[in-house]
Amino acid sequence: MSALEDKIKGNWNEIKGKIKQEYGQLTDDDLTYAEGQEDELIGRLQSKLGKTKEEVKDFIDAI
Repeated sequence: MSALEDKIKGNWNEIKGKIKQEYGQLTDDDLTYAEGQEDELIGRLQSKLGKTKEEVKDFIDAI
């Protein structure tokens, strides 16, 4: 399990709120996270935000 996955699982509601504050165009559906679907979530965020995988990971890591 990656450190990012640990962080997502442990603090998901807080992370989700901060992501929605930063990127208001995201919906709850965009931010749906299920255990083991870290890559799918990151891919969805990349596509919606026009960011690279590393940019998305760095943003989540910084929260």
